[in-house]
Amino acid sequence: MPSVTPDDAPLLADLMPWSVAPPRLGRGWPTAPDAASLKARWDALVKAGGPDREALFGPTRSRTLTSAVTQLPGQSSGTGRLARESGPCPEPVPVLAAPFDEQWLIPDHRLIDSARPELWRVADERQVFAVEQTVAPESSGPVLLASPVLPLLPPHGPRIVRIRPLYRRPGGLEPNLAPGLPEYLGDRLGTDPVAPLDVLAWILVAARPGRSGIEVPLPTEPEVWSQGVELGRRVLWLMRRDGDRPKLPGGRRPYVRAPLPSRPVELLYDREEEALLIGEGRVSPVPSEAWDFHVGGVRVLEEWFTRRTAPAEPGTLEAIRPTTWPQPWTSELLELITVLALLAELRPRQAGLTVEDTITTADLHKAGVLPIPDASRKPASVLDHHEEGPEGQFTLL
Repeated sequence: MPSVTPDDAPLLADLMPWSVAPPRLGRGWPTAPDAASLKARWDALVKAGGPDREALFGPTRSRTLTSAVTQLPGQSSGTGRLARESGPCPEPVPVLAAPFDEQWLIPDHRLIDSARPELWRVADERQVFAVEQTVAPESSGPVLLASPVLPLLPPHGPRIVRIRPLYRRPGGLEPNLAPGLPEYLGDRLGTDPVAPLDVLAWILVAARPGRSGIEVPLPTEPEVWSQGVELGRRVLWLMRRDGDRPKLPGGRRPYVRAPLPSRPVELLYDREEEALLIGEGRVSPVPSEAWDFHVGGVRVLEEWFTRRTAPAEPGTLEAIRPTTWPQPWTSELLELITVLALLAELRPRQAGLTVEDTITTADLHKAGVLPIPDASRKPASVLDHHEEGPEGQFTLL
């Protein structure tokens, strides 16, 4: 990581001041690695009656079959009492269920204990969510993740602490940055006001744990800034995985060397052969850097595999899942190996990014960028239309 005096580095909480706790489901069955399983689970729920429906649903203090809730912003799910629901499953949407694990969610507010509607209101194709998770001691993984889809609080594994959207309004409007920061950086670096994505790119490669939170050293040298932004743009592209799919050079691309079993239960790694062993199946080459890639002290590949193969309690909605390993999961696994390997390759460049002359917290105070106005730490008012409330009533917030 860049080397500076910790007291000089501004905090991420000041550079991206608006943050929200991650959505918390309260039950596992509304998410799955495949959308078809979610629709089958919904059908099983609405076909069940009385106590059976309640047991399948999994009531909590926040949600029961009779909870009255509003519609999720941007979604078309129902708002009637779930005890009377008989309609089709709302169309599942992609979410980040865990670090580097994009899955599907039934976007129905009645199923989610704490949905964080303010995040749903700004989730669109322009949005990027910066994800803070607990940093394990001596962790080799990234301090921050970036996701184009809404992150959820995982039920286990690395814990997401805060979510910081890059934009406060839909359509890529009003960057969630300290007021005046892009213009100030432009003046100090001798460039035009820097783009919000470039600020996020720099943050991804420069952020590090500090005594008072995540710190982000800021350079005064244009060359250092350009190097960091270029590196951060690459990291951002790999984490978002949008556009062209990432590939390793020929000869290093992972392939299925032996077919995966229909019901794999064990994942092993042969370090000498650089091979991932999935039952009788075999994937190689798998660089050791990809296998050893951790987030929050958890090995990403193992966690990804466990989420697809861990046994579910019979009779629960979670038990409704593919009976055999789907081919799309193999493709997702190969891409995940590629992404982790390419991110690991960037670490030496990231470690070599040295910030010697820094923009300090005192500099930002002197320029009037700090302290942050209270309004910048709160969600923007983005509603110009009605949102459906409980039982189909409409409210304008």
